[in-house]
Amino acid sequence: MTAPDPDGLLAEQLLRLSRRLHRSQQRQLESAGIAITPAQSRLLRVLAHYDESPRMADLAARLEVVPRAVTSLVDGLEASGRVRRAPDPTNRRVIRIELTDTGRATLRALHVARRAAAEDILAPLSAEQRTAFGGLLSTLVDGAGMQDC
Repeated sequence: MTAPDPDGLLAEQLLRLSRRLHRSQQRQLESAGIAITPAQSRLLRVLAHYDESPRMADLAARLEVVPRAVTSLVDGLEASGRVRRAPDPTNRRVIRIELTDTGRATLRALHVARRAAAEDILAPLSAEQRTAFGGLLSTLVDGAGMQDC
C-alpha cells in the first residue's frame, strides 16, 4: 500500500476550492442578471488596469493568449456594450480598446460577486483562520510571481 501523497491531495483540494469559488461567483452574477464568461471577465479586469487604452496586441500579451482569442473576447464584450474599439489619436491604423460605462458597471458587479462568493466559501472559518489562510495565500501568490487579475 502506498503512502498518501500530501501534495497531490493538496492540489486536489485547491482545485475543488477553486471550482466551488467559481460556481458561487457564477450564481451571484446570474442572480444579478449579468451574463459574462470567465474569459470576458478576466479581460475586463485586465483592461481596467491600463492607464491608457491598450491595443489588442497589448491585451493578448498580458493575457498570454494569441491575438485571435482577444479579438473574439472583444467582439463579445463590444456586442454587450462593455467595451468599444477606438482609433488611436496618433496612428489611424491602430485600434485601442476602451471600457464603457457598462463595462465599468460590470466590473463593479464582478467585484461584488467575487466578494460574496469569497464570503460564502470562507464562512466556516474563524477570523483567526481567515487571517492565517490569507497569509498563506499571499505567500503562494507572491512566491509564484503571478500578476493575474
